[in-house]
Amino acid sequence: MARKLMHAVQYDSYGGGTAGLKHVEVPVPAPKKKEVLIKIEAASLNPIDWKIQKGMLRPLYPWKFPHVPAELSCLNYKADFLFCIESEALCTDVAGEVVEVGSGVENFKAGDKVVALLSDCTGGGLAEFAVAKESLTVPRPQEVSAAEGAGLPLAALTAHHVLTQCLGLKLDGMGPRKNVLVTAASGGVGHYAVQLAKLGNTHVTATCGARNMDFVKSLGADEVLDYKTPDGAALRSPSGQKYDVVIHGASGISWSTFEPNLNAKGKVIVLIPSASAMKTFALKKLTFSKKQMEPLLVVPKKGENLDYLVKLVKEGKIKTAIDSQYPLNKAEDAWAKSIDGHATGKILVQP
Repeated sequence: MARKLMHAVQYDSYGGGTAGLKHVEVPVPAPKKKEVLIKIEAASLNPIDWKIQKGMLRPLYPWKFPHVPAELSCLNYKADFLFCIESEALCTDVAGEVVEVGSGVENFKAGDKVVALLSDCTGGGLAEFAVAKESLTVPRPQEVSAAEGAGLPLAALTAHHVLTQCLGLKLDGMGPRKNVLVTAASGGVGHYAVQLAKLGNTHVTATCGARNMDFVKSLGADEVLDYKTPDGAALRSPSGQKYDVVIHGASGISWSTFEPNLNAKGKVIVLIPSASAMKTFALKKLTFSKKQMEPLLVVPKKGENLDYLVKLVKEGKIKTAIDSQYPLNKAEDAWAKSIDGHATGKILVQP
């Protein structure tokens, strides 16, 4: 029997920016074994979405056209290698309500509110409905709005991964103190990174634009630098801290700027790898340098970590800052806002 049609936004070639987005009517996807169908209440954009459209991950992604945006090739970082591609983990960030379950689903039923990472094979987040794997879907308590939940998957999980896996930080406040620098701290990953870092035993220095300094301070940062000032451009801690890790979400900063600010075994985790970052990464590995630059594109495929983050929002320990919200029929405006690159927190699209 034919499935009901739904509104979705997609593009069918590389490039084009907002002009390349098309509003279409496509069949509502059907959940397969161990999958749930979600009526989307909110989806969040990430910079990688428009970068995929621009062709920056060509030929890895997208695998085919037309492509529903807000889907990402999940590149799982391995410490001693570049990237290991696991094709099953193409994903995006949504929150909504389960309306149908596939065979074998044990933990969800119609009517459940959830947050999820979506699979590429059933469509992206810029649509009215989407299918998610049960293993990548978590309950959303009533204390957490759809908007707050939708902001979490890619951005918060990336921040969580860098802090707990790359830095080894314990988020219960135990363990030795770590000095952390977060660049672009008012952005999607950055604003979660500041909050999560402060759950551990850390001193957090952050950079952002002048207009966002009070906002970043409110997230808990110990020191905030305007990146346009001399000290901000040099990444110098006002209190003279040397960083154990830099969560680097900005662009245009060279290794020569990072290096004097790192401790003896400090590392820079680059969230937006450039050709120069890849060259520095290779050079530091080949020369066995104690100070490292590590490019990272990661969407951890662990539902338990997403569940943990949702609970932190419920408990008021972290929050999702919402820059702006757009209806699905104005998705181009949200796309343009993301391309502009000056969002404070997350950009949301709601059907």
